[in-house]
Amino acid sequence: MLLLAGCSLPQPDGTSLPGTGESAGSSAAPLALLPDTNVGTPPGAEAGEAAGKTGGPPAPASPDPGSSRGRTAKGVTAYFVLVDDGGRHGVRFGCNDSLVGSAQAGGAGDARLAAAIGALLGGEQQPGKLYNALGGARLKFLSGSFDGTTVTVYLAGTLNPGGACDLPRVEAQLTQTALDAAGAIRADIYINGETLADYLKLK
Repeated sequence: MLLLAGCSLPQPDGTSLPGTGESAGSSAAPLALLPDTNVGTPPGAEAGEAAGKTGGPPAPASPDPGSSRGRTAKGVTAYFVLVDDGGRHGVRFGCNDSLVGSAQAGGAGDARLAAAIGALLGGEQQPGKLYNALGGARLKFLSGSFDGTTVTVYLAGTLNPGGACDLPRVEAQLTQTALDAAGAIRADIYINGETLADYLKLK
């Protein structure tokens, strides 16, 4: 025998009593069927998928572009002089000389500037007939910076030019080497706190 919980039973006096679970004075409404949100999903698949999102091995992190990790050391160019070359193998300047770039071991990031200037101050013999007007100098690289336009270099020590023609050579070598290493359009170079131009005036 079936019990209909949602139906009202007739009474002898013609009234009806509310069925089970129904409040007096309210109308019984049919129950709506909820849509099946897991249709087509095998049992346990959602749990496994969630576990795969959180429990799987993490993807390897790529190096931060702003950090030095992952950077590779790139060569730098230091500039030397071909004496009395007249611009045949480089940029003509000074006493009919040519300014010529020479590839050197470099560095990454800020180390590039120190490596390039260090190649001029090291005094090593250069290939071919390249002359280094800074070869007899006792200069040390202190620091350098680049603000996006201007590269600034601080040196300390003494400069021993080999004659009047060495003065424009020193200026050209230091300036062009710093510009190239930093990718700058202007170079400010200081020796013992003085600008390069003022320092060379005393030589």
